[in-house]
Amino acid sequence: MDKKTFKKEFAGKTIEIEFSPLAEQADASCLIKYGETVALVTFVSGKQDRQEIDFFPLTVDYEEKYYAAGKIYGSRFIRRETRPTEAAILTGRMIDRTLRPLFDKNTRREVQIVITVLSIDGENDPEFVGLLGASLVSCLSPIPFQGPVSGVRIAQTNGQTIVSPAYEQRETAKIDSFWGGTKNKINMIEVSGQEAQENEIAELSLLGHKQIQELIAWQEEIIKELSADPSTKLGTNKIEVKAPAEKLTSEEEKLIKEFINQRLEPAIFSKQEKNSSEKPAGLEALQIELKEMLENQEKPELEPIALRILDKMIDRLVHEKVLTEEKRVDSRKLDEIRPIEAFIGVLPRTHGSGLFMRGSTHALSVLTLGAPGDILLMQGMEITGEKRFMHHYNFPPYSTGETKPLRGPGRREIGHGALAEKALAPLIPSQEEFPYTIRIVTEILSSNGSTSMASVCGSSLALMNAGVPIKTHIAGIALGLIVDEKGNYKILTDIQGPEDHYGDMDCKVAGTKNGITAIQMDVKIEGIDSKILTEILDRAKQARLQIIEKMERAIDKPSPELSQYAPRVLIVSIPKEKIGGLIGTGGKTIHAITDQTGAVIDIEEDGTVYITAETKEAAEKTVKLVEQITKEYEVGEVVEGKISKILDFGAIVELGPNQEGMIHISELAPRRVESVDEVVKIGQVLPVKIIEVLPDGKIRLSLKQVTHPENHQNHGPRKQ
Repeated sequence: MDKKTFKKEFAGKTIEIEFSPLAEQADASCLIKYGETVALVTFVSGKQDRQEIDFFPLTVDYEEKYYAAGKIYGSRFIRRETRPTEAAILTGRMIDRTLRPLFDKNTRREVQIVITVLSIDGENDPEFVGLLGASLVSCLSPIPFQGPVSGVRIAQTNGQTIVSPAYEQRETAKIDSFWGGTKNKINMIEVSGQEAQENEIAELSLLGHKQIQELIAWQEEIIKELSADPSTKLGTNKIEVKAPAEKLTSEEEKLIKEFINQRLEPAIFSKQEKNSSEKPAGLEALQIELKEMLENQEKPELEPIALRILDKMIDRLVHEKVLTEEKRVDSRKLDEIRPIEAFIGVLPRTHGSGLFMRGSTHALSVLTLGAPGDILLMQGMEITGEKRFMHHYNFPPYSTGETKPLRGPGRREIGHGALAEKALAPLIPSQEEFPYTIRIVTEILSSNGSTSMASVCGSSLALMNAGVPIKTHIAGIALGLIVDEKGNYKILTDIQGPEDHYGDMDCKVAGTKNGITAIQMDVKIEGIDSKILTEILDRAKQARLQIIEKMERAIDKPSPELSQYAPRVLIVSIPKEKIGGLIGTGGKTIHAITDQTGAVIDIEEDGTVYITAETKEAAEKTVKLVEQITKEYEVGEVVEGKISKILDFGAIVELGPNQEGMIHISELAPRRVESVDEVVKIGQVLPVKIIEVLPDGKIRLSLKQVTHPENHQNHGPRKQ
């Protein structure tokens, strides 16, 4: 294949896509450039179907390479990329969520899409590049794909709407959003907002989809040209995907379907009390009965097939009941929220805690306050810096009544934790206002849908319980969608497990009373239009206000005092030139202070000193020591000091830690002194007057001007 290159101007910059034998063993690949951001995107599929699985085995990997940013990271002993960063995992998930709905769900061949970022210019978004390339290689692969798709980032900052904003513009944006979709629909949304309004989000969706349509039209031209060129071997020879053939006789199929039909609706609906959020109690019983029936019929080998049939019939029934009767699994109205309970201070020794329960979804959020030095240091290709607010999410197997090995967080846990963190971050006070590092861990104790939004609510309760000065509560809600082939649809507020599993959309919206702080949406269908999105946002606002009202009954403003077990952080500002003196040679001075008080001292380059101690008394003692060391003495000032050394020509006075001055023998008394120890002794504490501060920092002192001030009226005022 000869190299083929395509170019397009977009948002004031050039996109260049190159198809060549660079990764010739892949089914499809392209090298895509935007500015000086460059990524290689590859698509590889398995050679045969995996008949033993009942899902589409798609993997999207987004690979950060530190060399792309000209960096050498890693530990001192491992200077290479190891596990993906959180940012890389989130980007991979976002691209996956845009692509996955457009593959045939009956595909059973393994598919791996790898986006390797080779160069990054610090301005142009590699996520945009990665999704564009992933769409093209999917369309040109042997696997059927109902694309192309595309995505675009849009920011709203200082009253301006910016397509493909630079990183600096995103940092100050009121709204930072990424939209993914097809020619006709939006199918993936990521939004972080500073209490954005619903109409602002809806307007951005229209602009985003317009940009997506422009990029898709260009992709269609590329695909058409490459598919028509036999030398490329791209976009042709698509495999045929069929629904798994069920090896059943007509009598066996009739037996199974009739058995299920007689029991299905009562199993799913009739045993649910209004406002109940329990799993359909009869469904598990129906599965057991189905298994027993097959065993009695001496057909136990049909159980996997029968369960697949059951799953399809549940899906059909859930859709039918919602669309025709507005009937949900737990008998709630379409816009009704499950029963909510909220509690604070549920753990005695933690710095803050909140328990949020919505139906059978229970989230326990626990907050810890740390020193400014407890920040998370982030090293990545795109993002380097410090993070002082963290939210982590855990989903143990007992939350769903299952047994599984306990390992580290997976992609889902990382994604849910990051979404809640994004929702909460806009209300976290600045370091100047609240100089603590804040970590919240949410433990999902029981799960029946929408655990990430329960994490937002539990964390908001914990923040207020801990006394973190947030101005209002943040709450989240998950909304679902049921659609039929004719386009009829119903929106469901507060979806639970079965509605998430069998529904067509999961849209999570979080925010305050005043606006939206985060949105995340993915679908199982082609997507949604602006009309549906507007309805979703309005419904989410109604639910959010109801939830916040319930949360305010538990606590409506931050606690006035921190927990007695939380550390105390005090701030001192010192001149920058005094930083070295505070640290001391080899850290001797600062270590002496911390050994004495037990405090932690963090020093910023601008001279801001953060002092963290277990008690207020220890923190105040440390402040006093720091002030003594870094104090700038003024001529005429009277201070107290201790005689630390006696010399032939004077005495050395210790004014504070690492601070000394000297009294010349002539300044000891208003008379001639033959020997210094006639007047002062080692260890003696006495007041002295500053009579000179030399450029090198040395301080000359006088004792006689304090003891006999009447003889020295012209040596400067005595400090009162």
